[in-house]
Amino acid sequence: MISFNDAHRLTLEHIQPLSAETVALLTGEGRIVGRDLASKVDAPSLDVSLKDGYAVRAADIVEARLESPAYLTLVGNIVAGAEWQGFIHPGEAARILSGAPLPQGADAVVAEEFSQPASGSVNIVRYTEAGRNILRQGADIQVGQLIVSAGQRLFPTVIGLLAAAGYQDIPVIRRPRVAILATGDEVLAPGQPLIQGKLYASNLFTLAAWCQRLGFDVETFVLHDDEAAIRPVLTACLDANDAILTSGGAWKGERDLVVQILDALGWQKIYHRVRMGPGKAVGFGLYGKKPVFCLPGGPPSNHMAFIQLGLPGLQKLAGDLSPGLPQTPAIMAETVTGQLDWTQFIHGRLITGTQPAVFQPLKYQSRLQEMAYTEAIGKIPEGLDQIPAGSEVMVQKLIL
Repeated sequence: MISFNDAHRLTLEHIQPLSAETVALLTGEGRIVGRDLASKVDAPSLDVSLKDGYAVRAADIVEARLESPAYLTLVGNIVAGAEWQGFIHPGEAARILSGAPLPQGADAVVAEEFSQPASGSVNIVRYTEAGRNILRQGADIQVGQLIVSAGQRLFPTVIGLLAAAGYQDIPVIRRPRVAILATGDEVLAPGQPLIQGKLYASNLFTLAAWCQRLGFDVETFVLHDDEAAIRPVLTACLDANDAILTSGGAWKGERDLVVQILDALGWQKIYHRVRMGPGKAVGFGLYGKKPVFCLPGGPPSNHMAFIQLGLPGLQKLAGDLSPGLPQTPAIMAETVTGQLDWTQFIHGRLITGTQPAVFQPLKYQSRLQEMAYTEAIGKIPEGLDQIPAGSEVMVQKLIL
């Protein structure tokens, strides 16, 4: 067995992001950018007004007061998106709306509330300095300026910035296609009658839900512990998908066939069995460049092996530069114990109201309920056998 830290390192070292594909900008939210993107244009493309008001020459209104307004002749009306060919000479002004291009000769925009319009003229009752209420060309973003870097996840506001920068289509890392195979003669797909001694494939649905949450395409299979049943499905899935997760058949024994079949197919086994609990039976390797995670069948082991190794591996495959669950500081509510020679993971909940929050380990008799109600995961790293109550630790939050 190898250490958890080595397994985590080897997982990320051996997985490379998928290639990029081009998608419409409108569908890019949440996707990961495939290459650096720089602005194609200046935004705005020329100087524009920030206010509804009057485009003026600041020198004409230096003495403007409510009791002694500056009288200016109106020479035009400028609206957003329209081109105005005139010129603002001394003693002149043009009505201008927010977003409209600043006319030549003008160097300020007087807000509407500081004006007194009349027929063919306007009285300005407050001085506005040069440059006031004007958004300069390229003020939001300049042509050639870097907007997003490769590996950055796109959020709605960045989508808007890319639109302003001239993008209609963008390169993003392709979303992985993941096949999940649950093996075992005792396992049934939900919807079938539950026969005594059998159980439903809860692991399969937990893993599929995680992959769907990540935005991946998923196909699932429930297979008997029989090489003739597993091998053709596994082979087809390896050809058609970008990554494989198997549930069950990851330890030892004559009916634990998945790793044996993968060995026969010629995969590159990176590791099999890790000093971690729960989840020690996990295996990982590559078929070509495609990652394959062989996860144990027991629900806590299956889920923890996926969360700690499979999840960050799939996130890296999808182009994520910071794979893994987000971490937050917390105070340990009680002393927790492990063993010196491996890494122990602990299900818990976060009690908020203090900074940092308090991590309370869970102690359900039901394995599935403990997993379902977990909000965070604590860790006793290899080399420690306990963490005392009151210690500040980093815990993983079960959110993405």
